[in-house]
Amino acid sequence: MSAHPTVGRSVGRSVGPRVDGPRVVVLNGGSSSGKSALSAVLVDLLPGTWLRLNVDTLIDALPSSFDEVEGGLVLRPDGTIETGPEWRRVERAWMGGIAAVAREVAVVVEDGFLSGPVAQQRWREALEGMQVLWVGVRCDPEVAAARERDRGDRVLGMARAQALSVHEGIDYDLEVDTSGSSPKECAAVVAAHVSTPDGPNPR
Repeated sequence: MSAHPTVGRSVGRSVGPRVDGPRVVVLNGGSSSGKSALSAVLVDLLPGTWLRLNVDTLIDALPSSFDEVEGGLVLRPDGTIETGPEWRRVERAWMGGIAAVAREVAVVVEDGFLSGPVAQQRWREALEGMQVLWVGVRCDPEVAAARERDRGDRVLGMARAQALSVHEGIDYDLEVDTSGSSPKECAAVVAAHVSTPDGPNPR
């Protein structure tokens, strides 16, 4: 089932069957949607040991000139992002690395599917054979833009540009809305869908 906006409704809602025992929880949301604050609380609520892995770590590891590399990742002045083949090559390697970690230690991944359904498919390929809980982290564009202004460490316009676009065509097991709900409230909704880090069936 494709994701649909939940802004202004409840803290979270299930949009698929309950997933028991995932080794990986993938949080997909736009910039300033609250993924990091949510995951920080979530790993303390989940059973056993879980690691937090953020796509920003990958982006920060790139050379400062990567936006000049043909097919790389380019951040436009209006906050929109353009990705090409070289970015996808690097991203695929990063996903493979996370998959290797997840085979030993359960992980919560914070990402923003800049390539839409194609990005989710790349994740599915990297995580093949593992149980995954797909979570959409939604936030009203106005709320996300306000958070972006308060942070002061993001290109203005990025949050608004990504708030809805990163969810288009994505299939989720669960969605949470951080617009009016705290990280603790949203994390509790996600944690309720995870019973143990060792699940029997891949998804």
